[in-house]
Amino acid sequence: MSEQEGVIKYHLNHCYAPLASAISLAEINAWRSIMYKLNLIGQDEYRYGGYGFGNISQKLPTKTLQFIISGTQTGHLEQLSRYDYCLVTDAFPQNNSINSTGESRPSSEALTHASVYAQDDAVQAVIHVHSPPIWRNTHALQLAHIPADIAYGTPAMANAVTDLFKTQQWQHTAVFTMLGHEDGIIAFGTSLTQAACSLISALASALAIEQF
Repeated sequence: MSEQEGVIKYHLNHCYAPLASAISLAEINAWRSIMYKLNLIGQDEYRYGGYGFGNISQKLPTKTLQFIISGTQTGHLEQLSRYDYCLVTDAFPQNNSINSTGESRPSSEALTHASVYAQDDAVQAVIHVHSPPIWRNTHALQLAHIPADIAYGTPAMANAVTDLFKTQQWQHTAVFTMLGHEDGIIAFGTSLTQAACSLISALASALAIEQF
């Protein structure tokens, strides 16, 4: 719980180069701005040691598992530019390694995003946020969750995500919490809109519980 936020734990092979102009960031950046306004992605000197938190990704329409993800420690920025995203070109959760390119390095949670994408080809978007209300009410909301002894951004987390998908039918909501990652929440979907709406719905339910 006291673990430092934002630390990249995987082996990263990153090429600093501009993203291809054909890659559109309009939709992902719009939803990232909404997550920022909701304080689900951001940076607060009084939370998590002052480090930025939360990230968002979108799969590319390719046969291989490639996805755009917001860059590490960009939480303090209200609006991101192309310089603040990167492309994960290869991800190997079991080997704890990622290959990427862009003018920003990938988020510390990129390995977890890759693990979610690897479970189901239908998943096209993953959003990782920090929401104390959702996290506190994991059990009351009957949310799927990763055990508290699993640290973020590790092969153990990747294995836990695989196990979660094997046991969950996701009929309730495509949102799960990481009990070993303070306030950590993952939402996913066949689109950014679906993932974001599932997340916002879970937040509304959590706030309703705490009001009464």
